[in-house]
Amino acid sequence: MSIKENTSPSLSVFQGDAEATPADSPRILVSRLSAIGDAILTMPVVCCIRDAFPNAFIGWAVESKVVPVVQHHRALDTVIELRPGWYRSPTSLAETRKHLRDLRFDLTIDCQGTLRSSLACYLSGASRRIGFHGKHLWDLGGVLNNEKVSPVFHHQTDRALELLTPLGIHHPKVKWELPIEKSDLKWASDFRSKIKSPRVAILNPGGAWASNLWEPDRFASTARYLADRYGYHSLVVWGTFNERLMAERIVELSEGTVSLAPDTSLKTLAALINTADLFISGDTGPLHMSVAVGTKTIGLYGATRPGDSGPYGQVALQLQYESGSRRHRRAADNRAMRAIGVEHVCAVVDEMHAKKRVARAA
Repeated sequence: MSIKENTSPSLSVFQGDAEATPADSPRILVSRLSAIGDAILTMPVVCCIRDAFPNAFIGWAVESKVVPVVQHHRALDTVIELRPGWYRSPTSLAETRKHLRDLRFDLTIDCQGTLRSSLACYLSGASRRIGFHGKHLWDLGGVLNNEKVSPVFHHQTDRALELLTPLGIHHPKVKWELPIEKSDLKWASDFRSKIKSPRVAILNPGGAWASNLWEPDRFASTARYLADRYGYHSLVVWGTFNERLMAERIVELSEGTVSLAPDTSLKTLAALINTADLFISGDTGPLHMSVAVGTKTIGLYGATRPGDSGPYGQVALQLQYESGSRRHRRAADNRAMRAIGVEHVCAVVDEMHAKKRVARAA
């Protein structure tokens, strides 16, 4: 795919050859702007559209931090990067409108349900703008869409897939196809080969909300159990400075069973997770990345609900829920997460290995 980039202050377009798309094929824009995990949870939508309409021209509007996750996805022809502040001034709105309309979308799918995500759809000029109806809308998110779907399912991925029913897509197969470069896969494979333990677990202590963080000493205790019982060596991944401090604390408490992972980009992190046998994390982007690459995943939940954003098809643990508004839950401490004990996580690991033994014996 050739890449062309528009360098306006508010928007970049990474695209292939639009003229190669047959004139009578649908031109579809998906809008899911922010949060890495939410973008990954939306990937099955573009996979299903591509499978249903192989000749369609498919674009995805995202905000800047999500671009590395979705760029080069096999289902996409275009990634439209909406930069910070793209909706805050008449000039930026006019630039965004022009570039979206240049792509001639005739159909949009708003998978987010916010005013910003529906605004991107509206500015595209598409005549059909599909979005949610009901409780899954934020602020004035539904105002600018003209076809409404009332979702039956609760999980973000299933809800987003329900938006495809007006296109005649029913009972879609859920797949992710997270794009990872071959060079990143090779780097991760080479890194994994230096770890002599038969199994590798990746621990991810970080997260955007303090209320979603599990304690470093509990990660360390879990790693010791994994090593003693099943021969795992654990890697602890990190992104920010504070996350590195947490990671270093886990290594310090682990009695040699955990190593600090190297600094990674989003793509190299995905490749590294792809080499692991197990991934343990709170509700954050890398958790959903792990699901997307097919690694066994345990999600730890306190201030969010696994029914809404759990590791799709995998294991989620929640013993208490920090109820209240989103603002309250985001600002709360991690008392709900502290209800999850090391013994609860280790019991899940035991069950996973028991199932493996049964499967091998069958």
